[in-house]
Amino acid sequence: MRIDLHTHSTASDGTDTPAQLVHNAAAAGLDVVALTDHDTVAGHAEAAAALPAGLTLVPGAELSCRFGEVSLHMLAYLFDPDEPELARERELVRDDRLPRARAMVGKLQELGVPVTWEQVERIAGDGSVGRPHIAAAMVESGVVETVSDAFTDQWLANDGRAYVDKHELDPFEALRLIKGAGGVAVFAHPLAVKRGQCVPESVLGELAAAGLDGLEADHTDHDPATRARVHGIAADLGLLVTGSSDYHGSRKEVRLGAFTTAPDVYAEIAARGSGARPVTAGEAGQ
Repeated sequence: MRIDLHTHSTASDGTDTPAQLVHNAAAAGLDVVALTDHDTVAGHAEAAAALPAGLTLVPGAELSCRFGEVSLHMLAYLFDPDEPELARERELVRDDRLPRARAMVGKLQELGVPVTWEQVERIAGDGSVGRPHIAAAMVESGVVETVSDAFTDQWLANDGRAYVDKHELDPFEALRLIKGAGGVAVFAHPLAVKRGQCVPESVLGELAAAGLDGLEADHTDHDPATRARVHGIAADLGLLVTGSSDYHGSRKEVRLGAFTTAPDVYAEIAARGSGARPVTAGEAGQ
Protein backbone atom coordinates (compact mmCIF):
# COMPACT_ATOMS: atom_id res chain seq x y z
CA MET A 1 0.00 0.00 0.00
CA ARG A 2 1.10 3.57 -0.78
CA ILE A 3 -0.26 6.03 1.78
CA ASP A 4 0.11 9.84 1.72
CA LEU A 5 -1.30 11.53 4.83
CA HIS A 6 -0.77 15.25 4.11
CA THR A 7 -2.23 17.05 1.07
CA HIS A 8 -3.94 20.35 0.26
CA SER A 9 -6.62 21.41 -2.21
CA THR A 10 -8.20 24.66 -3.36
CA ALA A 11 -10.24 24.56 -0.14
CA SER A 12 -7.11 26.14 1.38
CA ASP A 13 -3.89 26.86 -0.51
CA GLY A 14 -3.52 24.00 -2.99
CA THR A 15 -4.09 24.33 -6.73
CA ASP A 16 -6.05 21.07 -7.29
CA THR A 17 -9.75 21.06 -6.52
CA PRO A 18 -10.66 18.32 -4.03
CA ALA A 19 -12.00 16.25 -6.93
CA GLN A 20 -8.84 16.76 -8.98
CA LEU A 21 -6.71 15.90 -5.97
CA VAL A 22 -8.22 12.45 -5.42
CA HIS A 23 -8.03 11.65 -9.14
CA ASN A 24 -4.39 12.76 -9.21
CA ALA A 25 -3.72 10.68 -6.09
CA ALA A 26 -5.07 7.58 -7.80
CA ALA A 27 -3.06 8.36 -10.93
CA ALA A 28 0.06 8.67 -8.76
CA GLY A 29 -0.48 5.11 -7.54
CA LEU A 30 -1.70 5.93 -4.06
CA ASP A 31 -4.03 3.60 -2.17
CA VAL A 32 -4.80 6.05 0.66
CA VAL A 33 -4.71 9.85 0.70
CA ALA A 34 -5.55 12.28 3.52
CA LEU A 35 -7.02 15.68 2.67
CA THR A 36 -5.60 18.05 5.31
CA ASP A 37 -6.43 21.58 4.22
CA HIS A 38 -5.48 24.39 6.57
CA ASP A 39 -8.07 24.84 9.33
CA THR A 40 -10.98 23.69 7.16
CA VAL A 41 -12.94 20.60 6.17
CA ALA A 42 -14.63 22.38 3.26
CA GLY A 43 -13.12 20.06 0.64
CA HIS A 44 -14.06 16.74 2.23
CA ALA A 45 -17.49 16.28 0.65
CA GLU A 46 -16.28 17.00 -2.89
CA ALA A 47 -13.26 14.73 -2.48
CA ALA A 48 -15.40 11.89 -1.12
CA ALA A 49 -17.95 12.23 -3.91
CA ALA A 50 -15.21 12.08 -6.55
CA LEU A 51 -13.21 9.16 -5.11
CA PRO A 52 -11.99 6.76 -7.80
CA ALA A 53 -12.35 3.05 -7.16
CA GLY A 54 -9.49 1.66 -5.14
CA LEU A 55 -8.59 4.90 -3.34
CA THR A 56 -9.38 5.56 0.33
CA LEU A 57 -9.81 9.10 1.64
CA VAL A 58 -8.80 10.02 5.19
CA PRO A 59 -10.64 13.20 6.29
CA GLY A 60 -8.34 15.57 8.12
CA ALA A 61 -7.11 19.12 8.59
CA GLU A 62 -3.86 20.93 9.36
CA LEU A 63 -4.36 23.21 12.35
CA SER A 64 -2.41 26.46 12.76
CA CYS A 65 -0.66 26.59 16.15
CA ARG A 66 1.89 28.73 17.98
CA PHE A 67 4.26 27.91 20.83
CA GLY A 68 5.94 31.04 22.12
CA GLU A 69 7.36 32.73 19.01
CA VAL A 70 7.24 29.55 16.93
CA SER A 71 4.45 28.90 14.43
CA LEU A 72 3.77 25.21 13.90
CA HIS A 73 1.15 22.87 12.47
CA MET A 74 -0.80 19.98 13.93
CA LEU A 75 -2.30 17.38 11.61
CA ALA A 76 -5.69 16.12 12.77
CA TYR A 77 -7.24 12.97 11.33
CA LEU A 78 -10.64 11.31 11.63
CA PHE A 79 -12.15 13.88 14.00
CA ASP A 80 -15.84 14.79 14.17
CA PRO A 81 -16.10 17.87 11.92
CA ASP A 82 -19.21 19.03 13.75
CA GLU A 83 -17.75 18.92 17.26
CA PRO A 84 -18.51 22.51 18.39
CA GLU A 85 -15.30 23.47 20.22
CA LEU A 86 -12.95 22.42 17.43
CA ALA A 87 -15.30 23.79 14.76
CA ARG A 88 -15.33 27.17 16.52
CA GLU A 89 -11.54 27.37 16.66
CA ARG A 90 -11.23 26.49 12.98
CA GLU A 91 -13.70 29.26 12.21
CA LEU A 92 -11.71 31.78 14.26
CA VAL A 93 -8.56 30.96 12.30
CA ARG A 94 -10.37 31.17 8.96
CA ASP A 95 -12.04 34.46 9.88
CA ASP A 96 -8.62 35.90 10.67
CA ARG A 97 -7.18 34.95 7.29
CA LEU A 98 -8.92 37.67 5.28
CA PRO A 99 -7.89 40.75 7.30
CA ARG A 100 -4.43 39.25 7.76
CA ALA A 101 -3.97 38.72 4.03
CA ARG A 102 -5.20 42.24 3.29
CA ALA A 103 -2.69 43.62 5.80
CA MET A 104 0.17 41.71 4.17
CA VAL A 105 -0.80 43.00 0.74
CA GLY A 106 -0.83 46.50 2.23
CA LYS A 107 2.68 46.01 3.65
CA LEU A 108 3.95 44.77 0.30
CA GLN A 109 2.48 47.79 -1.45
CA GLU A 110 4.22 50.06 1.06
CA LEU A 111 7.45 48.26 0.13
CA GLY A 112 6.84 49.04 -3.55
CA VAL A 113 5.63 45.59 -4.57
CA PRO A 114 3.00 45.89 -7.37
CA VAL A 115 0.46 43.35 -6.11
CA THR A 116 -3.21 44.12 -5.56
CA TRP A 117 -5.88 42.62 -3.35
CA GLU A 118 -8.00 41.88 -6.44
CA GLN A 119 -5.11 39.88 -7.88
CA VAL A 120 -4.75 37.83 -4.69
CA GLU A 121 -8.52 37.20 -4.55
CA ARG A 122 -8.49 35.94 -8.13
CA ILE A 123 -5.61 33.56 -7.41
CA ALA A 124 -7.23 32.26 -4.21
CA GLY A 125 -10.59 31.66 -5.91
CA ASP A 126 -12.89 29.86 -3.49
CA GLY A 127 -10.00 28.79 -1.26
CA SER A 128 -9.13 30.14 2.15
CA VAL A 129 -6.73 32.95 1.26
CA GLY A 130 -3.22 32.70 2.68
CA ARG A 131 0.43 33.51 2.14
CA PRO A 132 0.87 31.12 -0.83
CA HIS A 133 -1.75 33.06 -2.77
CA ILE A 134 0.06 36.33 -2.03
CA ALA A 135 3.35 34.68 -3.02
CA ALA A 136 1.76 33.53 -6.28
CA ALA A 137 0.71 37.13 -6.96
CA MET A 138 4.31 38.19 -6.40
CA VAL A 139 5.46 35.60 -8.95
CA GLU A 140 2.79 36.77 -11.37
CA SER A 141 3.99 40.36 -10.94
CA GLY A 142 7.62 39.42 -11.57
CA VAL A 143 8.83 40.29 -8.08
CA VAL A 144 10.14 36.78 -7.32
CA GLU A 145 10.72 33.76 -9.55
CA THR A 146 8.97 31.13 -7.44
CA VAL A 147 6.50 30.93 -4.57
CA SER A 148 9.29 29.65 -2.32
CA ASP A 149 11.34 32.76 -3.10
CA ALA A 150 8.61 34.87 -1.46
CA PHE A 151 9.03 33.05 1.85
CA THR A 152 12.16 34.90 2.97
CA ASP A 153 12.89 37.48 5.63
CA GLN A 154 12.72 40.08 2.89
CA TRP A 155 9.07 39.26 2.18
CA LEU A 156 6.61 36.75 3.71
CA ALA A 157 8.58 34.49 6.03
CA ASN A 158 7.72 34.53 9.72
CA ASP A 159 8.86 37.95 10.96
CA GLY A 160 9.60 39.01 7.36
CA ARG A 161 9.04 42.60 6.28
CA ALA A 162 5.50 41.90 5.04
CA TYR A 163 4.54 39.27 7.63
CA VAL A 164 1.45 39.74 9.79
CA ASP A 165 0.63 37.59 12.81
CA LYS A 166 -2.46 35.39 12.73
CA HIS A 167 -4.80 33.69 15.18
CA GLU A 168 -3.17 30.41 16.16
CA LEU A 169 -3.95 27.72 18.71
CA ASP A 170 -1.70 26.74 21.55
CA PRO A 171 -0.56 23.24 20.52
CA PHE A 172 -1.67 21.72 23.80
CA GLU A 173 -5.12 23.24 23.32
CA ALA A 174 -5.18 22.00 19.72
CA LEU A 175 -4.31 18.54 20.98
CA ARG A 176 -7.10 18.67 23.57
CA LEU A 177 -9.62 19.74 20.93
CA ILE A 178 -8.56 17.08 18.43
CA LYS A 179 -8.78 14.31 21.00
CA GLY A 180 -12.09 15.69 22.30
CA ALA A 181 -13.47 15.40 18.77
CA GLY A 182 -12.38 11.77 18.50
CA GLY A 183 -9.40 12.57 16.28
CA VAL A 184 -5.80 11.49 15.92
CA ALA A 185 -3.06 14.13 16.28
CA VAL A 186 0.28 14.14 14.46
CA PHE A 187 2.80 16.97 14.75
CA ALA A 188 3.55 18.09 11.18
CA HIS A 189 7.20 18.41 10.03
CA PRO A 190 8.34 19.07 13.64
CA LEU A 191 12.00 19.89 12.90
CA ALA A 192 11.57 21.93 9.72
CA VAL A 193 14.29 24.45 10.47
CA LYS A 194 13.80 26.42 7.26
CA ARG A 195 10.20 27.07 8.33
CA GLY A 196 11.46 28.44 11.64
CA GLN A 197 9.34 25.74 13.21
CA CYS A 198 11.60 23.92 15.65
CA VAL A 199 10.45 23.63 19.22
CA PRO A 200 12.51 22.11 22.04
CA GLU A 201 12.44 18.34 22.10
CA SER A 202 11.22 18.60 25.68
CA VAL A 203 8.00 20.11 24.31
CA LEU A 204 7.54 17.08 22.06
CA GLY A 205 7.82 14.96 25.18
CA GLU A 206 5.20 17.06 26.94
CA LEU A 207 2.87 16.77 23.96
CA ALA A 208 3.39 13.01 23.90
CA ALA A 209 2.46 12.85 27.58
CA ALA A 210 -0.66 14.93 26.80
CA GLY A 211 -1.85 12.47 24.16
CA LEU A 212 -0.02 13.28 20.90
CA ASP A 213 -0.25 10.27 18.60
CA GLY A 214 2.63 10.78 16.20
CA LEU A 215 5.33 12.79 14.45
CA GLU A 216 5.57 13.43 10.72
CA ALA A 217 9.18 12.42 10.09
CA ASP A 218 9.43 11.73 6.37
CA HIS A 219 8.77 15.10 4.75
CA THR A 220 10.44 17.19 2.09
CA ASP A 221 11.46 19.84 4.65
CA HIS A 222 13.44 17.25 6.64
CA ASP A 223 16.80 16.22 5.23
CA PRO A 224 17.89 12.56 5.73
CA ALA A 225 19.65 13.29 9.03
CA THR A 226 16.62 15.14 10.37
CA ARG A 227 14.28 12.36 9.29
CA ALA A 228 16.44 9.87 11.18
CA ARG A 229 16.43 12.15 14.21
CA VAL A 230 12.62 12.43 14.21
CA HIS A 231 12.32 8.65 13.88
CA GLY A 232 14.54 8.33 16.94
CA ILE A 233 12.56 10.88 18.96
CA ALA A 234 9.33 9.10 18.08
CA ALA A 235 10.76 5.74 19.14
CA ASP A 236 11.91 7.19 22.45
CA LEU A 237 8.48 8.73 23.11
CA GLY A 238 6.42 5.78 21.88
CA LEU A 239 4.87 7.81 19.04
CA LEU A 240 3.74 6.77 15.59
CA VAL A 241 5.83 7.94 12.63
CA THR A 242 4.22 9.17 9.43
CA GLY A 243 5.48 10.21 6.01
CA SER A 244 3.74 12.34 3.43
CA SER A 245 4.13 14.77 0.55
CA ASP A 246 2.48 17.94 1.89
CA TYR A 247 1.27 18.26 -1.70
CA HIS A 248 -0.03 21.67 -2.83
CA GLY A 249 -0.46 20.97 -6.55
CA SER A 250 1.49 23.21 -8.93
CA ARG A 251 2.23 25.72 -6.17
CA LYS A 252 5.09 23.54 -4.91
CA GLU A 253 7.41 21.14 -6.68
CA VAL A 254 6.76 18.18 -4.37
CA ARG A 255 4.66 15.39 -5.89
CA LEU A 256 1.96 13.17 -4.41
CA GLY A 257 3.51 10.18 -2.70
CA ALA A 258 6.92 11.84 -2.39
CA PHE A 259 7.01 10.31 1.09
CA THR A 260 4.59 7.72 2.44
CA THR A 261 3.33 6.20 5.67
CA ALA A 262 3.76 2.54 6.56
CA PRO A 263 0.57 0.45 6.30
CA ASP A 264 0.73 -0.66 9.95
CA VAL A 265 0.94 2.97 11.11
CA TYR A 266 -2.04 3.91 8.94
CA ALA A 267 -3.98 0.97 10.37
CA GLU A 268 -3.25 2.22 13.89
CA ILE A 269 -4.38 5.77 13.00
CA ALA A 270 -7.60 4.38 11.51
CA ALA A 271 -8.18 2.31 14.65
CA ARG A 272 -7.60 5.26 17.00
CA GLY A 273 -9.88 7.71 15.18
CA SER A 274 -13.44 7.66 16.46
CA GLY A 275 -14.89 10.95 15.19
CA ALA A 276 -14.96 9.97 11.54
CA ARG A 277 -13.79 7.07 9.41
CA PRO A 278 -11.87 6.62 6.18
CA VAL A 279 -14.06 6.81 3.07
CA THR A 280 -13.98 4.58 -0.01
CA ALA A 281 -15.59 5.09 -3.41
CA GLY A 282 -19.38 4.98 -3.32
CA GLU A 283 -19.69 5.88 0.37
CA ALA A 284 -20.18 9.67 -0.02
CA GLY A 285 -23.53 10.74 1.31
CA GLN A 286 -24.21 7.44 3.10
